[in-house]
Order: sequence, then C-alpha cells, then structure tokens
Amino acid sequence: MRETISVEVRNFIVETFLFGDTASVPADDASLIDNGIIDSTAVLELVVFIEERFDITVGDADIVPANLDSIARISAFIQSKAKAVAA
Repeated sequence: MRETISVEVRNFIVETFLFGDTASVPADDASLIDNGIIDSTAVLELVVFIEERFDITVGDADIVPANLDSIARISAFIQSKAKAVAA
C-alpha cells in the first residue's frame, strides 16, 4: 500500500510543483523544502490533495516537516492516518 501511496504523491508533486518535469523529482527521502520544491503555500496545496485523495483529515498539529518534508514521510503519514481511521 505504501508504494502505491508514494507513486500517487510523487505524481502529484511532479504535476503540481515541478510542472511535469520528471527529471527534477528528488529521491523519496530527500527534503522537499530544502530542495526548494515546496514552500508554505505548497504545503497547503499538498494538505488539500492528501485530504481529498485519501479521505483523511490533516490537523494543524500534523502540518510539520516530520510528516510532510519528503515523499517517504508523506507516504508514511498517510498510511498511519489511514490505519487510524480504519481502526
């Protein structure tokens, strides 16, 4: 499941923030903030995508780099929220 989530998150980042430039996609564990791919406004777009696509609620306390700073962290965050909703 995590691999599928990673693919969807990566595709969203490529289309929304890299304008389709697949050559600029960072490694899954690379910082999206440090690499200049997302900023504070982009984080809000990312949150909307996560909430709409995966049908989970992202609370204000969840909007931190530990959850949203790389494709791997975003995928792990989505998976943990989805498990919490399913439980």
